Amino acid sequence: MKLYKLLLTILLPLFLSFPSLQAQISFRVMWYNVENLFDTEDDPKTDDNEFLPSGERHWTGKRYRHKLQQLSKVITAAGEWQTPALVGLCEVENDTVLTHLLTRTPLREQHYRYCITSGSDTRGIQVALLYQRDKFAYISHASCPVRSAVRRERLTRDILHVCGKLISGDTLDVFLCHFPSRSGGEQETKGYRADAARTLRTLCDSIHNERQTPLLLLMGDFNDTPADKNLRDVLGAQPFHKGIQPADGKASALSLYNLFADASLFPYPGSHKYQGEWHQLDQIIVSGSLLGTPHRPVRLLPESIRLFAPPFLFAKDKTQRGLRPKRTFYGFRYERGFSDHLPLLIDLECTVILPPPTGQPLYLAAIPQWQGQSRRQVPVPVR
Repeated sequence: MKLYKLLLTILLPLFLSFPSLQAQISFRVMWYNVENLFDTEDDPKTDDNEFLPSGERHWTGKRYRHKLQQLSKVITAAGEWQTPALVGLCEVENDTVLTHLLTRTPLREQHYRYCITSGSDTRGIQVALLYQRDKFAYISHASCPVRSAVRRERLTRDILHVCGKLISGDTLDVFLCHFPSRSGGEQETKGYRADAARTLRTLCDSIHNERQTPLLLLMGDFNDTPADKNLRDVLGAQPFHKGIQPADGKASALSLYNLFADASLFPYPGSHKYQGEWHQLDQIIVSGSLLGTPHRPVRLLPESIRLFAPPFLFAKDKTQRGLRPKRTFYGFRYERGFSDHLPLLIDLECTVILPPPTGQPLYLAAIPQWQGQSRRQVPVPVR
């Protein structure tokens, strides 16, 4: 007994004084409008006739398979050393095209799972999230219809809300959007986009009411620029600049910041080129709780904000000047390209508290208990 007390007296202060170990683990987030990722099968419930083997674009199995390989190339290249942990996509037709993308291309080695909306878009295009479950542990998802105070003639795509747990143990709420297009005139269609922005704001506010300081990540093709009223005033997304360091106060943490508001930071002044003009229609927006000092458990790495613009994504713009994104079709001419939009990238960093050393490598100690234990099947909406 005396020996036990002596050992306790000697060893207890050593354990109490042992400093906590921390590890910073970053992961990449990607947004990409993949432009018309359709399979070759006819869906009688939607207007997909243009993308059938017998359709105007002669959308054959060979062309479809090439499109899948091209998109796999972009996603893989965007990750550099490792593929992005979260990949938001829009203009995907259904579960089939996502399953083929993740099983019939080199992405099958990256262990992605996915969620997809179940909206009523007339063309049948949806919004989706690919995620790697060792970095983002799926909790839930919902396909959220856009609400309007007046009856609209045009059906609007749903907003996808996915909730998951990060390696730090914090919950991240991801919203993925494809707001109504400007087809028919920018002013004539802005009311549709205002409905979508108002719905998205309501969804964010509902999470604020549930949790004190939620971590919100919004990304999508908003079909408006960061300076347009729908994003600036209706959604309330403020321009982000690298000097912003929100205080710990609740107001700043709950504000929304548009990471792609300053076009001067990027090699091209937009993610989409139309009639010779670049427009930043694709954006990633975060809550103030993801900004600030390295002491935050989850934070944005400001230097990581960028358009992904490698040379292989471009073609010479023979109609206008300079370069343009290399598309699958340029008009009705098959171009064997990628998309009419450029992808967006950001990195988030998680701070993980490590247990006292046990002889195992630090990177193993940093892996949370849920990694590798989940056997959840690919979560898709019930149809």
